[in-house]
Amino acid sequence: MKKRVIVILGPTAVGKSDFAVELACRYDAPVVSCDSRQIYKEMKIGTAPPTQQQMDRCRHYFIHSHSIQQHYSAGQYEIEALDLVSSLLRERDVVVMVGGSGLYADAFCYGLDSFPEADLPLREELGKREQEEGSESLRKQLLELDPQTYHSIDLSNRQRVIRALEVTISTGRPYSSFKTAPKKPRPFSIERYALNMDREILYGRINCRVDKMVDAGLVDEVRSLEPYRGLSALMTVGYREIFDAFDGKISLDEAISLIKRNTRRYAKRQVTYFAGEKQISYPDLTRI
Repeated sequence: MKKRVIVILGPTAVGKSDFAVELACRYDAPVVSCDSRQIYKEMKIGTAPPTQQQMDRCRHYFIHSHSIQQHYSAGQYEIEALDLVSSLLRERDVVVMVGGSGLYADAFCYGLDSFPEADLPLREELGKREQEEGSESLRKQLLELDPQTYHSIDLSNRQRVIRALEVTISTGRPYSSFKTAPKKPRPFSIERYALNMDREILYGRINCRVDKMVDAGLVDEVRSLEPYRGLSALMTVGYREIFDAFDGKISLDEAISLIKRNTRRYAKRQVTYFAGEKQISYPDLTRI
């Protein structure tokens, strides 16, 4: 049998973890996460990682394996995940990869594109603008200058929005125009699938998941991370809103409502990002 990696993608709360575990058990394979937030060991509630029961059924990698105090990037993930998967495939025929981070999945499957060097003064200027004018100002500018990138990245991730604007402004070319490098060859086959479901059902699952996170202690988790709140890992949905509540900008109830809304918006963008993948409905394993 040819060595292969089966990549399961899709929006948050669609059921990727359950599907990946069932698939892994079917092939006696490990599961490698390509989630850019579940990798952090300090973020155990707000990132909705696999449950202990799921992890007991098969070996998982890149779950709570790094600290938010360590700078981590998609480029580092590409190197570490390729090394890990290559090692795993020496002893087995299949590895299952799962996650909702399109950038991490693309880094592993295709390799990262070559982008211009960082323009640090411009990046600092954009950061100050965000603080003074708000994130929406930068998002609107990105939509005007590079609609393709606007519709394909996580707009709640300020670091990615600022980087996209930085490249676009400093070079005079859309950020998306740099994503044209040929795919890097991999020594195994890769099959990519995206789970999906009716949008209203998905949104209901998202709302329910947020309520469960709050009941599980999300607020206390965010409070424990206040000393690190300036780190990019924490400038994400589920954490940013509660920090705003701590600052008195909104009430805690408003923060929870915003987490639900922003997660639904993020899921909508994920569906768009993964639209080109082979679509499959959970729990249909027969097509893989």
